[in-house]
Amino acid sequence: MPLITSRPITPGQRFLVRVKTEGLHPGRSVPKLTESNHRAMGRNCYGRITSRRRGGGHKKLYRKVDFRRDRIDEVATVLRMEYDPNRTSHLALIEYADKSQAYILAPDGLKVGDKVVSTNTAQEQLTPGLSLPLRLIPPATFIHCIEIEPGKGGQLARSAGGFAQLLGLEGDRVILRMPSGEQRYLNADGRATVGIVGNVDHHNASLGKAGRNRWKGRRPRQRGMSMNPVDHPNGGGGGKKKGGGGRQHLKSPWGQLAKGFPTRTKAKASNNQIIVRRNGRKVKQV
Repeated sequence: MPLITSRPITPGQRFLVRVKTEGLHPGRSVPKLTESNHRAMGRNCYGRITSRRRGGGHKKLYRKVDFRRDRIDEVATVLRMEYDPNRTSHLALIEYADKSQAYILAPDGLKVGDKVVSTNTAQEQLTPGLSLPLRLIPPATFIHCIEIEPGKGGQLARSAGGFAQLLGLEGDRVILRMPSGEQRYLNADGRATVGIVGNVDHHNASLGKAGRNRWKGRRPRQRGMSMNPVDHPNGGGGGKKKGGGGRQHLKSPWGQLAKGFPTRTKAKASNNQIIVRRNGRKVKQV
């Protein structure tokens, strides 16, 4: 999709870059496929802030997206494309033969009137929106909305322009190259959808002004180095120094080392499923 820039009449329009969204439904979403979304404002069940700089923003309804694609061999027709305020990708509203409707992630290239199906048989032609078990997808295919556990629903490669690449099949496992560059094993019985997630130019957009961040529920961010020592481990010091009070390593407000310190648990269960990490280092298989 092409990008749209505005004349710099105001400071907010000077740096505003939007993605041209032709063909999106201008009306409301389907009421049966939406529900109210409790906004936690970064708080947990005890009311304590666990995710800072969250709050406010425009009210929005949650769209119930079909990540499972478990209606096997039932052909559905794409009725329209819709904007989803809860994610960067767009949604496609599909309708089955029994007039039931569902939302799916809209892959790049999918158009109104196209047919999509979820099947357990190999297909000669791979079209965007086709859902298959990983063992039936040919190598080098771009896929998205990938299941980690069979039947749980797609969890990987779901953001705008995201995709993973299937590299090969080894027994009951497949080798996958993730969007981060990591290569790992996955269960070959899990499902995935063929194609790349739509709205591929989303990362080229620019909000243009701070107010648009507030509309999205993102509050201002304060640097730790500009705080006092009582408020942050990196605060204080005479001038701009990395760490006050003799602490020269950048940390979080709770003392967790940042900037290169590994935080992944060494005994994590999925470590033996990783072949190559995102930094390119190969992992020794146990």
